[in-house]
Amino acid sequence: METVVRDLMTSPAITCASSDSLTEAARLMQGAGIGSVVVTERSKVVGILTERDLLRALATDGDADCEAVGLWMTARPDVLSPNERVDAAWSSLTAHHYRHLPVVSGDDLVGVVSLRDLMGVARIRPAAEASVDAPGGLEGVVVAETSVGDVRGQEGFFHYRQFSAIDLAEQRSFEDVWHLLFRGELPDPAASGAFREAVCRRRTLPPGLSSLLPVLAPLGTPLDVLRTAVSVLGGELGWRPTRDIGPDELEDQALVICAVVPTILAAVHRLREEKDPIEPRDDLGCAANFLFMLTGQVPTPLHARAIEQYMILTIDHGFNASTFTARVVTSTGADLAAATVAAIGALSGPLHGGAPSRALDMLDAIGTEDRAESYIRHAVEQGDRIMGFGHRVYKTDDPRSLFLRSVAESLGGPLVEFSRAVERTAVDVLSDLKPGRQLYTNVEFYAGVVMHTCGIPREMFTPTFATGRTIGWSTHVMEQASHNRLIRPSARYVGPPPPQRVPAQP
Repeated sequence: METVVRDLMTSPAITCASSDSLTEAARLMQGAGIGSVVVTERSKVVGILTERDLLRALATDGDADCEAVGLWMTARPDVLSPNERVDAAWSSLTAHHYRHLPVVSGDDLVGVVSLRDLMGVARIRPAAEASVDAPGGLEGVVVAETSVGDVRGQEGFFHYRQFSAIDLAEQRSFEDVWHLLFRGELPDPAASGAFREAVCRRRTLPPGLSSLLPVLAPLGTPLDVLRTAVSVLGGELGWRPTRDIGPDELEDQALVICAVVPTILAAVHRLREEKDPIEPRDDLGCAANFLFMLTGQVPTPLHARAIEQYMILTIDHGFNASTFTARVVTSTGADLAAATVAAIGALSGPLHGGAPSRALDMLDAIGTEDRAESYIRHAVEQGDRIMGFGHRVYKTDDPRSLFLRSVAESLGGPLVEFSRAVERTAVDVLSDLKPGRQLYTNVEFYAGVVMHTCGIPREMFTPTFATGRTIGWSTHVMEQASHNRLIRPSARYVGPPPPQRVPAQP
């Protein structure tokens, strides 16, 4: 069983009043052979006096017979529950430099736990391990420094290399933002044209991968196939570990993988539809080319721009699960393909990349505007998640959702009007049933509406996200490789105290 405070504490605790003298407190400690007394008033803990406090008092030449405990005790000390894990006691003692803590059950003092008590189970925790508790999911923990961008959840703002991502989506092309991430600056017209040509030259699939895709396409979802295809790509092109190559070679590999991923995904989709893949066109931008290879039709400028803006908004977004995964793999010195395969694997999880299609599924289930309130109210009361609402980081409107709402409205159509009505109803219902919680639409809600309106099939929503996010992953891979250190965090053991005696074999 897991060791808890009850198993280690000294009980009953020795107590005194704040009006007692230091001499009386010292006599209690000496008589009980302990290093502290808990100070109580009407049975409630108000302080703790330790041997260290006594030494401080004597160092001032005060009269121990006259000095009251209340003048030297630590007032309102941290307290522990008898059922708390030993880790909680350890954290409180070491974080505050305490040596003793009262143990309280309800309002009743039931014991005291000391640093000495913990020494018996000290082997649970390696001596070099930090004592700070890590929050679940590492939320709020800073694990690296980056110049790629930042997400400010309280403000509803995020940026790429100091430029607002929303402003970039409004004013610049996808290729320009790609250039910004890879090269650290927005290009002038000449550099923009040269970068676009460099991307176009790398869109075509290498022969080995091209011949293998018809075999792979029916064997899983498009994201499953992409994972395997990227691994094949790295192998066919002979990519070496990032540890063994320079930054120029790594950037060239990154250009290749980011240019080829849309070609892979469009080809996989068409093969699954029993259609021939379509070769990329050099005269189309990235988003327009992707739509062309996917549907066989050159998209309208309005549709091409809508998808381009969606892809700009999702190129990068802080240390999300897939980006962090890519950096962890890169920290081992592995090649770019390995890091990207790992990132795709993280993206495939429904808590990370699968929500745009599920948000659209919810709209289908609601069906008509008059059913929205009853559907959402029932879902919330049942504890079900409302797809496309709420975000781990944003505590206000998701700026991507606000922008994509305007993109959707520019596209028009019945689905856009319906989604706006459902959003208004959902916000009202959530405000009523969850007062005090700010739950707004996230990027997935209108992403699905925009992609569907532009002709992207539902199973390609998350893969479309991956076409842009591959650029973010690659940027982080290059940054990690440029000043690499193996990412090797610690885990906290919480089982029975080791070493346990190995039982004899019966």
